[in-house]
Amino acid sequence: MFVDALFREPELSDVEWLSQTATRNDVDHARWELRYARRALGLIAAQRDALDDRTASIVARAISEAFGRDQNIAARMVDTSERQFNARLSAYRDGLAAKAGAPTAIRMGQTLFAFAGGSFNKQDANIVRAGELLGTYLAEANEALRKSFGLPVLPELIAPSALASHDA
Repeated sequence: MFVDALFREPELSDVEWLSQTATRNDVDHARWELRYARRALGLIAAQRDALDDRTASIVARAISEAFGRDQNIAARMVDTSERQFNARLSAYRDGLAAKAGAPTAIRMGQTLFAFAGGSFNKQDANIVRAGELLGTYLAEANEALRKSFGLPVLPELIAPSALASHDA
C-alpha cells in the first residue's frame, strides 16, 4: 500500500549523515526529520499527481491512522507528532510551490536543515545532498502512488489541457 511505502524507515547512512551535519549528532532527531520528510512529500505527491481528486484525502486519513499505530511514537506523543508533521508538510509544500529564488532542490534541502537545526543559509554540499535526497523521496512517492493507484490513461490525440472541454 502507498502509505506503507511512506512509513518505511530512512536509510541508516542518511540518518547518520543528517545527524552529523545538522542535528548535532542527535540520531533520533535526524531519523524523525527524514521520516517526516518522506511522509510529507508522499502526501504532496498524492495531492499533486493522483488520478482522482479523492486520493489525497484517502492518503491523508491513512497517514493519520498510521501515526496512531506507529510503534516509534509513544501514545501520549501522537498529537505532537501530527502537529510536527503538519508543520513540515506546509513548509515542504511551500518550498515546492515557490517559483522564485533558489532552485527547488536547494529550497528543499534548506527546509530539511531548518527543521533539523542545521545551518541552511548557504548552498553548500550538505544542502545539495539534502535536496537530492528529498528529490529521491518525492520520486519514490510518485512511483508508489502509481503502483497503488494506477497510471494515468489519456485518450489518444487529445491534449490533457483539452480534456476539460471534452468532459463538459
